[in-house]
Parts: sequence; structure tokens; C-alpha cells
Amino acid sequence: MIPRAEHNISRQDISENALKVLYRLHKSGYNAYLVGGGVRDLLLGKQPKDFDIATNATPEQIKALFRNCRLVGRRFRLAHILFGREIIEVATFRGHHDSENANTESKRSEEGMLLRDNVYGSIDEDAERRDFTVNALYYNIADFSVVDFAGGINDIAERRLQLIGDPETRYREDPVRMLRAVRFAVKLDFSIAPESREPIAQYGHLLKDIPAARLFEECLKLFLGGDGKSTFKMLADTQLLYPLFPLLKPLLQQWDEDSPELRFMLMALASTDKRVRGDQKVTPAFVFAALLWPLLEIKKDELLIELSLGEHDASAMAMNWLLDQQCKSVAIPKRFTTGVREIWQLQSRLDRRFGKRAFQTFGHPRFRAAFDFLELRAKATQDQHLGELAQWWQQWQRSNEQGRNTMVRELNKNSGRSKSRRRTRKPKKTDS
Repeated sequence: MIPRAEHNISRQDISENALKVLYRLHKSGYNAYLVGGGVRDLLLGKQPKDFDIATNATPEQIKALFRNCRLVGRRFRLAHILFGREIIEVATFRGHHDSENANTESKRSEEGMLLRDNVYGSIDEDAERRDFTVNALYYNIADFSVVDFAGGINDIAERRLQLIGDPETRYREDPVRMLRAVRFAVKLDFSIAPESREPIAQYGHLLKDIPAARLFEECLKLFLGGDGKSTFKMLADTQLLYPLFPLLKPLLQQWDEDSPELRFMLMALASTDKRVRGDQKVTPAFVFAALLWPLLEIKKDELLIELSLGEHDASAMAMNWLLDQQCKSVAIPKRFTTGVREIWQLQSRLDRRFGKRAFQTFGHPRFRAAFDFLELRAKATQDQHLGELAQWWQQWQRSNEQGRNTMVRELNKNSGRSKSRRRTRKPKKTDS
């Protein structure tokens, strides 16, 4: 136990709503601790994104204390305390699976994965059930001390990510822990302890047993947290990228950052990271469109040759096939696959600028994302035509309506296009 005088956590850095929940639980006679990433980040001098709480109160007892509470989760029952847009998550201390009620409240798959986990216990048991030592840190609202159950303080000092317990067992219980290991290592700039990293290559295939919808949520954390480029590289290095994106494996097995395809993907992730850090809007559609774009080009070329299709039909068929295949691994919701399609479709429309087409394309809701996409393609491939096209659209955005009309006229003139004259219909002969 580390007393208040010996650590740097101040209540001024804790969410006011989290403090309200901690105080009410404590005053009602329950144990109440700020736990996990919130404590870890505060000790590192970072501002936590979320403030999670652990208590010995059951979900039903928590709900009785807070009118703004809802209970969620099947695998493990949680209480969400709602304060407008902020949600404070409160979890009851988890227990071991060899307890008396474990047979009815817990369930494992044949591979050892936890399917149901509503087993409650003491704070000591809860700490042992945490995934990493740096997440088994508890800030006690009763005396403002920090309780370290697994050597997390030392691992923070050593900037090391270490699993609690036997790594093979813990990864079998929940294969997503392997993705969390990569995400935390990149986010915190920690190294993964050798004994925690080595089994990943052997058990990465277990991610195929995780529901595709859950893996989509994990992808949002991996690629939209501000460290997407570094995370992508470590996922490839640990071979965890390919259970998420199986179709990328043949393309990236020979990792070559000088290849236009990989350079484009890394540039797109770096661009997204920059927007996240600048508090600018980002969309999963852009990230998935970028990661799958090289595969779309390959599939489209195959269809052009094999089926002798036209460019438009080959593109449409390639999009359908690629998104269907990808959604088997990571279930991208329809609202985002629609965005992916539109960004892809606009790439060809950006090249057709004659007449009113440029104005119509510019008015498309996805224009800005599609333009950014085009600009990255030009930089990654160093293609002269794409570069000139990106510059043209950049000038278009800076121009007023009169300037845009001039740009289109110049484009028509330089291409030798002219307005086609209307044919006058000959009057029909009538019998007289």
C-alpha cells in the first residue's frame, strides 16, 4: 500500500463524476476504488480517457444507489452510471472460477476461452483476475492510498507490460488480451515482457474464435486512438494483423515500406493519427478504405482479365467481394461499409471533371475524405497524373464559383472538348 504522500495522484485530476460515484459508494458502506488504466495513466502523468471503478457492491446494489444507472453485459455484468455524455463504469470485484458458484456463473469453451464470467469475489481475487500488472492498481477513496497487488508500480518504472499469471492460460481465456498487449505497449511506449510476448505467435490464431463484431470494436481502439501507424507495425510484427485482415497476408508477408501499397497504408494511418491528436473528426470508413485499397486494385485487375468486364462493373464486383470477405473477420457495420464504398467510388469520379461533373463531385458528402485519400495516393505512388489531379482539386477548393467555372473552361479547352451543338429536329411530314 502506497500512502497519499508517496504518489502523485490528485483528486483534481480525477473526473468530478467519478468522484461522486466513489464517494457515494464509500458513504453507503461499500469499498470503492478507482482502478486499472485510470490509475496507471495518472501515475504516468497522463490524463485518463476513462475512469473505471471497482467495488464489493453487486450490480443490483449499485443500481439501487444510482437512479442514472443501467446494467450491461452478458459475459460479465457491469453497471454504467450515466452523467450526460460521460459514462462511469463500475464493476463488482471478480472472483476465481474454483469458487462454489463458479459452475453456474462461469463457462469456458473447449479452448479455455471464458464465455460467461459472473463470479464475484474479494479485491485480492479481482487483482489476480486483471490482465496486466500495470492495470492491477487500485486508488482507495477511503484514504487516498494506492494499492499495488502485482508489482505494477515497478513495471511502470521499468516501462514494461507484464501479464498477471500464466500467459498461455490468460491468452486462452480471452485472446483479445493479445491485441490489448500490443495496443498498450504502443500507447504507453512500453516493451512487452518476453514471457508475455513469446506465446502470441502460437496463440494468435485464437482470434478467429472471437465474434467479428467484437473485433471491429477492437479495431477502433487499435487504429483510431492516435497511434494507428505504430500499432499497425507491431500487429504485423507479432502476426496479429492477419487474423484481423487475412487478405493482407500475401501482400505484406515480404514487409517492404518502400512498396507503394504499404507506404500508402502507413501514410493513411499517420494522417489519421495526426487528426486524432489534433482533435479533428475521423471515421473508421477512411481507415478501412485505406487498408483495403491495394486489395481492391488487385481484385479489380483480376476481374478485368478473367471475366472481360468493363472498368465500372469490375470495380463494383471487386468492392462487393472484398467487403464481404473482410466482414467475415471484422464485422464492419453497414454505415461504415457505405462510407468505404463512397470513398472508393469517388476516386474515379475525381478524375472526371468536365461540364458539371466537378461541381457534382464537390457537393458529395464524402468529397473531403475522398480528396484526402487521393492526395495520399499521389504521395505514396509518386504518380504524376494523380499529383496533378490532387493539385487541381486543391486549387478548386480555394477558388470561388467564378474561379471554378474558369478552371472547368480551361480544362475543356486543353482537352479539346467543346460544347456539342443541339441538333434541331426536322419537322415531321404530315399528309395533307
